Amino acid sequence: MTTALAPNSADDPLAYRPVALVDLLDRVLASGVVISGDITLAIADVDLVRISLRALVASVGALRQPEDAG
Repeated sequence: MTTALAPNSADDPLAYRPVALVDLLDRVLASGVVISGDITLAIADVDLVRISLRALVASVGALRQPEDAG
């Protein structure tokens, strides 16, 4: 009888699978990702400054419109 040390992805779709940084970067650049966040500076529960940040990270090929074939 053998036991698996790591869960099998076929048994559990949410199982942990190690992914190389290069593979992750390739997936992100191929499809694109939007990063957003909000920063609020406050003193004594009075909001003084609010900054909204949004960034789109993608390759140029992922953002180009497909050209007509004919």
